[in-house]
Amino acid sequence: MSEKNEKYIDLHTHSTASDGTNSPSQVVKLAYEAGLAAVALTDHDTVDGVAEAIASDLPIEVVPGIELSAGYGDGDIHIVGLYIDHTSTHLKKMSEDIVEEREWRNREMAKKLSAAGIDISVEKIRNGDNKTVVTRAHFARYLEEHGYVKNKTEAFKQYLGTHTPYFVKRRYLTPEQCVQLILDCGGVPILAHPILYHLPSDELEELVIRLKKSGLLGIEAIYSTYSNTDEEIVRSIAHRHSLIISGGSDFHGSNKPDIAIGTGKGNLKVPYSVLTGIKNVMGC
Repeated sequence: MSEKNEKYIDLHTHSTASDGTNSPSQVVKLAYEAGLAAVALTDHDTVDGVAEAIASDLPIEVVPGIELSAGYGDGDIHIVGLYIDHTSTHLKKMSEDIVEEREWRNREMAKKLSAAGIDISVEKIRNGDNKTVVTRAHFARYLEEHGYVKNKTEAFKQYLGTHTPYFVKRRYLTPEQCVQLILDCGGVPILAHPILYHLPSDELEELVIRLKKSGLLGIEAIYSTYSNTDEEIVRSIAHRHSLIISGGSDFHGSNKPDIAIGTGKGNLKVPYSVLTGIKNVMGC
């Protein structure tokens, strides 16, 4: 198929169910308007938006997904799950536990920021939307909108980064637990944006080997911020370890205004053949 006739997809997007600024149905609509053949909703640690997304009557394929955070070293890594059973009671319980842990962390951070003279609370960040899974991106937007910082980058540098006195570390699932949870729910576990972890090449290789033993099936080789070299590195890792590749924009709406659905920073192209590869692994 020529590039002119190639169908494109986006397998990494976020909605208001986590830290995006568009509702799940709006995400699907934007994907359709962008000419995509398929889109996956992969909100952080929750599937609350999936039912709304797949209920769309637009002629576009909607893939149910999630993006789980796993503890790794002093920080975290992310495991995307595609084609998960979003109705799974096991997944729902685990997701609720993760959200409760995140909520605890959010309140502790809000207390520290408040003690420093910032008029902030989780309730003020939510602004009446009690269904929102609050992340540090919500904190950053609040700080920017209320004049405490000039932009979100400054918010993370001064108040929200792991190096700041206001940061509170979450208690995460292990990477293996995240992979297993996705497998238990019938999904395909994929290591998200590995280049973003800035790991030495040998450590990244060891991480992939470790996760492959636990059932990892794929790796995100096409991503908004990747250079051609980055993509080649990840594709090489996928080839060495017999992993399928995935790709997506990591769309968050106005929380990441430089990233558009389907095209990322302008040059992202995830061909439909990527989704075909994922379906083949599932036996579809």
